[in-house]
Amino acid sequence: MDELPVTVTILGRKYKLKISGSEEQYLRKAADLIEQQARDYGKRYGHQDGQDLLAMVSLTQITNLIKMQGQRSYQSNGLESRLNAISQLLDRAETEG
Repeated sequence: MDELPVTVTILGRKYKLKISGSEEQYLRKAADLIEQQARDYGKRYGHQDGQDLLAMVSLTQITNLIKMQGQRSYQSNGLESRLNAISQLLDRAETEG
């Protein structure tokens, strides 16, 4: 896999990374979202320290990720139950038919 050197800037600090070309658009969008959310937190809470702001962004995003994983697990379990019910109905239909 070819790696592409990319530099993104978040809160005035440059981060040099090597990523696959297919990930560049996602990385740049993520950096932009982090930057915006950190600036929003800075305005809202009066913080100026970049490390504090990035910690707040990280905490918020990981909390959202955990919630989404829980929802996906719940939805997956519901889907599995419905598929099992359909499978049982099909088995009965084959047996009766």
